[in-house]
Amino acid sequence: MRCPACNHSETKVVDSRMSADGASIRRRRECEACDFRFSTMEEIELLDLAVIKRDGRKEVYAREKLVRGLEKALEKRPYVAGDLQKLVHKIERDIQKKHHGEMTSRDIGEIVMKHLRGFDKIAYIRFASVYRSFEDVQKFDRELRKLLAGSKNVSKRRGLLSKS
Repeated sequence: MRCPACNHSETKVVDSRMSADGASIRRRRECEACDFRFSTMEEIELLDLAVIKRDGRKEVYAREKLVRGLEKALEKRPYVAGDLQKLVHKIERDIQKKHHGEMTSRDIGEIVMKHLRGFDKIAYIRFASVYRSFEDVQKFDRELRKLLAGSKNVSKRRGLLSKS
C-alpha cells in the first residue's frame, strides 16, 4: 500500500477493525518513511460470477451496476451512505450463497427486491416498476397492494406479540 502523502511503498498496519456486518475491515496504516497515518477499507468482492442477461449474453458481475441501480431507486429518498453499503453487502452475501459460477440477472433482481423491500418501500416500488417492466397501471397497482398487505401483516404480528 503506497503512502498518499509521500508515495513511499512501505506502510505498516497499526490497527484493524472489522465492520459490524463482517463484510469489510478498516485498517489504520502508517507510512514507514514519513510517519503519515491513513485508513484503508477492505471489502469482500464477488469474483468469478457470470451474470446471464435476459437476452442470453453473459457479463462479469459488477458491483458498480448494483450500486447505481440502488442509488437510482433511492434518488431523493432519505438514507445514510453507510446503510446503503450494508444493503449492498447483504445483497452480495445472498448472491454469494446462491451462485455457482453463473446467475441470471432475474435472480439477482429478485434478491435486490427482497432486500430493498425492507430497506425503503418507495425505492422498492421504483426498482420493481423498472425491473418488472410495469406496462400499465394495473400491474403497478397489484404490486403496491402486495406491498401494503405485507406491511399490514407485519403490523398485525407485532400487535399480537406485544399483547402476549
